Amino acid sequence: MKTSLFKKLLGDRLNTRVFFGTAALALPFMIFGGLSPEKLDKVSNTALAYLTGSWSWLYLISCSLFVLICILIALSPLGKIRLGKDDEVPEFSFLSWFAMLFSAGMGIGLVFWACSEPMYHYMSPPTGEGSTSAAARLAFEIFYFHWGLHAWATYVVVGLPMAYFTFRKGHPAVISACLRPVLGQKISQGIGGNLVDVLAIWATIMGVVTSLGMGALQISSGLEHSTGIPATAGNAAIIIAVITCLFIISALTGVSKGIKVLSLLNVSLMVILLFFFFIFGPFSYLLQTFFTALWDYVRDFVPLATSLVLFDNPEWTKGWTVFYWAWWVAWAPFVGAFIARISRGRSIREFILVVLIAPPLFSYIFSVGLGGTAMYMDMFQNAPIGEAVKKSVEVALFETLKHLPFYFVLVLFTNLLITSFFITSADSATYVISRYSTGGLPSSDAGAGRRMIVFWGMVLGGLAIVLIYSGGLKALQTASIVGAFPFLFVMFLLLVSVIRELLTEYRQMGK
Repeated sequence: MKTSLFKKLLGDRLNTRVFFGTAALALPFMIFGGLSPEKLDKVSNTALAYLTGSWSWLYLISCSLFVLICILIALSPLGKIRLGKDDEVPEFSFLSWFAMLFSAGMGIGLVFWACSEPMYHYMSPPTGEGSTSAAARLAFEIFYFHWGLHAWATYVVVGLPMAYFTFRKGHPAVISACLRPVLGQKISQGIGGNLVDVLAIWATIMGVVTSLGMGALQISSGLEHSTGIPATAGNAAIIIAVITCLFIISALTGVSKGIKVLSLLNVSLMVILLFFFFIFGPFSYLLQTFFTALWDYVRDFVPLATSLVLFDNPEWTKGWTVFYWAWWVAWAPFVGAFIARISRGRSIREFILVVLIAPPLFSYIFSVGLGGTAMYMDMFQNAPIGEAVKKSVEVALFETLKHLPFYFVLVLFTNLLITSFFITSADSATYVISRYSTGGLPSSDAGAGRRMIVFWGMVLGGLAIVLIYSGGLKALQTASIVGAFPFLFVMFLLLVSVIRELLTEYRQMGK
């Protein structure tokens, strides 16, 4: 009876095992955190200490393997296979495709860390002395490493199987359906498959909630800098509540309308902000920094990618690189599903190479524009940006804006950009989670589909608020690592499944 009621409310295609299984994880977490944020913080930190202490090696090895395997697939004859029928053409233009790729895959995180992370490593490098030219150079190399091939290869590991099995093989757009070649149809459509989809949704929730919280903290910091409104947890919660309503509205309009339009808006706003920094910032220094960091990244890529303790600093490795790899894994179920949804009609080679190269390059340019300007001001103009970042990483961007012309206009513009990314990331995730809850199929009842989106949107917003109160940025980072861990094993199964099917198809094509 209860199941019938939920199917009436949320649609007859609702997978009740997946829906209730995920709700059983998310809702108690939200209630527990709301009633006792201190205890949630303590439990989360215990889990984090175990995972980073015992399993950091697995994250480091896995993400490097993902890069290698993706490149091998793209450059092999398998890359010619199309994600769809042989005569299909891409659904979206290259610009729209890139904008949605980038907005879903990086989002608020890039706006938050583009300035903060290089400045943090400049002040407190993992090796050597801080606040030096050597520390500045190392800081950008680290940023390139964290936001480069490893991040996007992690997305490809999920996106490629989903696009291939959905558009070429006609399977439902859920993780479990991609595992039929390795699990068998009975297991993948039974409890085993339901468990996989629950893990995918849970990892998505934790990864997206991290970014929502970061976005709220940064907007709150910007308001404090520009208006004096204190950056408290309560104000961050109000920001999350307001923007939750906005991203639910956007998600209700679907991919081809709200998400596509907002993604194009995001990239446009980023380009405008970049032009401002390049015009009013130290252009020659930024240009030199971009190419120097790119050379350093390429030169040191193999040593960095194969090290289990970067820079002989285990605590730094756990706190930064392992966190990032876990964060990308947490985002992979939703970003992978989303980039699969928008990549129909493209070849595997185009899909992998563009995803691995184009978004990271744009991320590097954006970070050098913002972070490079901040670093130049700190090094050569005695602007106290580094000291401000030491106290709170959220303030880096707005502290930099204080030393540029048109400060109040820039603050408004930057908050608009953060809000737009906030909405795009969250509504993309809400859309994907809703599809996972209905077996990858659109709801047969439009009203029920809208109620599903509203439900999951409220869960994302509610959890972000809980984590803000239970420990701020640290709690958000902890949530992403803990939430992502089980899904890491699913990703290896996805790779085995898609490679097996691609090899089978290639052999059949040769006959």
